[in-house]
Amino acid sequence: MDFLLAPAEVRVLGSLLEKDITTPEYYPLTMNALLNACNQRSNRDPVVHYDEDAISIALDTLRNKGFIVNITGGSNRVTKFAHRIGDRLNLGRRELAVLCELMLRGAQTPGELRQRASRFYEFDDLEEVETVMRTLMERQPDPLVAQLPRHPGAREVRFAHLLSGQPAHDVPADTPIAVDPALVGSSAGDRLSALESEVRDLRAEINDLKTQFAEFQRQFE
Repeated sequence: MDFLLAPAEVRVLGSLLEKDITTPEYYPLTMNALLNACNQRSNRDPVVHYDEDAISIALDTLRNKGFIVNITGGSNRVTKFAHRIGDRLNLGRRELAVLCELMLRGAQTPGELRQRASRFYEFDDLEEVETVMRTLMERQPDPLVAQLPRHPGAREVRFAHLLSGQPAHDVPADTPIAVDPALVGSSAGDRLSALESEVRDLRAEINDLKTQFAEFQRQFE
């Protein structure tokens, strides 16, 4: 794929696409409207709290990658923003409906996609959703969607978008968590200190990964 999108870029692009389809009378979006759309609590997973600077940076990088344009002049007294994802990726209405839902709410099953994406496009049945998923998975030269490994005991598989690269495989809430034997039988204070140390290590690893990802992303800008 000749691009990778950061989480903020995915949220901005998905929000623009959503408002284009669901509330065309208010589209393109101003900065304030886009900020509210990105941070809204309904139909979002995860819920985020981006500020205007974060949205501005995402808009700049998306513009450089050919995914959005600024709308100025004419009756527009303020700058507005519009997506070009359909043209950029050569996608139709059905594909955009599924991709938008995955961008805004994360990995989902075909059943969830059919129900939730109905606000974008009315699918006839589950088979139609699965056909769209296959199209996105088999897209050449780069797939836009991937099937995730099935969770233990789960009936249905879930799918995630690949706009940010290969998705991390999340762990179900009921998955048993391994306990460090060194913590068993120790005092509460010792356990707390050990846990705090683990949290610090994990935060350091996350910051490391963020830095590596940012450096990798700059190669495509």
